[in-house]
Amino acid sequence: MAYSLVRAMCGDPVRRFVYIANVRSILAKPILTDHPVDVGQRSEGAILAQFVRHGYRVLLPFGVNQRYDLVLDSGRGFSRVQCKTGRLRDGVIQFSAQSVQSNTACTRVKAYTGEVDLFAVYCPDNDRVYVIPAEEVPATAMYLRVEPPRNRQRKGVRWAEDYVLSA
Repeated sequence: MAYSLVRAMCGDPVRRFVYIANVRSILAKPILTDHPVDVGQRSEGAILAQFVRHGYRVLLPFGVNQRYDLVLDSGRGFSRVQCKTGRLRDGVIQFSAQSVQSNTACTRVKAYTGEVDLFAVYCPDNDRVYVIPAEEVPATAMYLRVEPPRNRQRKGVRWAEDYVLSA
């Protein structure tokens, strides 16, 4: 274990040296899994941290069976936020706008229509958070363009930069 030498004044007129453990050597590097629950929790954490960094008041619902992951308090009202993980593929950030619940008996897919006010999307590929009003998000999936399309289309393109929560 590595230690750093630190001077400490503990009310004693004589300076004493205290060894403090180097935190980087104490914490082992965790193994990141690609299990959907783990991926979702990392995205929620990144989104929460970004909102707090920007000064938003964030409320967390009690329990895990809510249709929204967090609530933003703007001072003028509350906004229910559904957190999603975006994946950068071929110049587009893609995310699902549905919830999927499955067990051995069945799989249930449900849209968030009328149950959330905002979607907050964390894209680990570029480490950015995007905030999209729920009424602009289709019921199944959404695509935010990062790079210009090869066919130079401009009409109907949703540009990721229009929704980014700046760092």
